Amino acid sequence: MQHTPVLYQEALDWLGVRPGGLYVDATLGGAGHTRGILAQGGRVVAFDQDPQAIARARALDLPNLTLVEANFRHLESELGRLGIHQVDGILADLGVSSFHLDDPSRGFSYQKEGPLDMRMGQGGRTAGQVVNTYSEEEIARILQEYGEEPRARRIARFIVQNRPIHTTTHLAEVIRRATGYRSAGHPARRSFQALRIYVNDELGALEALLGAAERVLGPSGRLVVISFHSLEDRLVKRFLRKSLVLVPLSKKPILPSEEEKRLNPRARSAKMRVAERKGGPG
Repeated sequence: MQHTPVLYQEALDWLGVRPGGLYVDATLGGAGHTRGILAQGGRVVAFDQDPQAIARARALDLPNLTLVEANFRHLESELGRLGIHQVDGILADLGVSSFHLDDPSRGFSYQKEGPLDMRMGQGGRTAGQVVNTYSEEEIARILQEYGEEPRARRIARFIVQNRPIHTTTHLAEVIRRATGYRSAGHPARRSFQALRIYVNDELGALEALLGAAERVLGPSGRLVVISFHSLEDRLVKRFLRKSLVLVPLSKKPILPSEEEKRLNPRARSAKMRVAERKGGPG
């Protein structure tokens, strides 16, 4: 399995890596961006709550790399534990990686049979617990709020009527029946996205990361965030608009080239926003 980072060169260019600088890769994943920063002479503290991602990176035995097995919502406290209070840049490539999607046992894919898990780490509730124990009203709220699914109520009703649901393919089939087989793309896509975001509290973690970036970035330090759906991008856009210390470097998000979208379908929905910390302390 090979995870191809989206907007790889653009992210490194906007991050402005300089030899000897200290950078945070908030989403280690397949270590693509981390290796790019290291290749340009930077030092990296890389976060991932997935022990498998940490183990893969540790096996590479890369110099100037510090690995932290934690959700990036804990970025500030974990850096403090390492005695680090200021960094030159933070990069976050949000969402689910190819490693998660390609491993059926993790339960992220509606196209491959696996348990209804969807946790990026090892703790907390699973998607199966949500699907099989939450009320119809609460499931509908999750699908609408985190997946922007227009048929959330109907899908929730079908889910409750067909419980217990223990596999990804069973859930995908229930959703397919609920939507009447009519959908742009796979009819389960939005619902699986919603469950994943909810189970991992991805938006809460992103808010915590953005707040930490204001405090730990040094003068002229860069924040680079790559998002893959409108909820994340909207959150980043609004945060930067209100921030008193982070200045957006581009009015509109940076998008992948047509060539990248052709070669890597995952890139089609990607948007990158970049900000720089004001030059003085603040």
